[in-house]
Amino acid sequence: MRPVDPIDFAKGPTAGGSARVSEAVARAIRARRGDDSVPQRPRDPAPSRTAYRMNRLWLTPSFRFFLRRIAPLAAVAACVGLWFASEEHRTAFTDQIVLMKSEIQNRPEFMVKLMAIDGASEALAEDIREIVAMDFPISSFDLDLPGMLEQVEDLDAVASAGLHVRAGGILQIDITERTPAVIWRSDAGLEMLDAEGHRVAALPHRGDRPDLPLIAGEGAEREVVEALAILKAAGPLLPRMRGLVRVGERRWNVVLDRDQVIMLPEEKPLGALAQVVALDQAKDLLGRDVAIVDMRRPTRPTVRLTEAAQDELKRLRGVELGVSYR
Repeated sequence: MRPVDPIDFAKGPTAGGSARVSEAVARAIRARRGDDSVPQRPRDPAPSRTAYRMNRLWLTPSFRFFLRRIAPLAAVAACVGLWFASEEHRTAFTDQIVLMKSEIQNRPEFMVKLMAIDGASEALAEDIREIVAMDFPISSFDLDLPGMLEQVEDLDAVASAGLHVRAGGILQIDITERTPAVIWRSDAGLEMLDAEGHRVAALPHRGDRPDLPLIAGEGAEREVVEALAILKAAGPLLPRMRGLVRVGERRWNVVLDRDQVIMLPEEKPLGALAQVVALDQAKDLLGRDVAIVDMRRPTRPTVRLTEAAQDELKRLRGVELGVSYR
């Protein structure tokens, strides 16, 4: 037979007032065993209100993003801010950065030791070395290449330039130099201009560049393209040509030796000059005592004789008429 538990026996069914006695006996037995706990109610499986709200909050995407991304960054930023709040820490950090930067920039592979200039004449190369003067060796990090390039391109004789540091610690400067095409005589003196009218350099004496044609007059430097076209159209007259003179900023005069002048029109000057060249080749017009050939009206060319030719013409007419001119 199974032994009977005194507690179960005490809890057994009783009648009337004996139920209270049985309950008291059961408590006494529990007290004797050291079990005074009151029977607990079964736990409710539903979550508490606080747990429910926290679960709902965790399901919110913005809240999860904040905890996973923003909160760690904010914590790191707060730690860094607290560390940099000390002036001693800030000074130490700045000094360390400066030291590391200096050590890297002054490494031998970053040092520039020489300057090389290609594409420039000797005089232009000297000018470039003067404006880009620096003490070598120097770290490539200390070079202001855009500023140096701007200084080089500001030179009149430089059409374009390129700067870079090449292997071996060499500052390479590549120059495209302007080519003088004409000499412009102005109130300031003689200046050489390229084919587009850009200033190249000053010219001390005309005899230094006898190979270049001469232009003069107000506004002549702005019409270099047209002047070169006229010079090209002059053809056989080039050996005798002394230069071109801009008149009234509207038209050109062609000045030849023997003080002869061809006055070209404002419009279509090349056609008018071609007529003069044709007349000279056919009739030796410019080989005669002609001072001015006026082509301002190409349909009615006008020729003005020299003073000596005019005096001789008067004398011949006087002989014909029997009149003496003095």
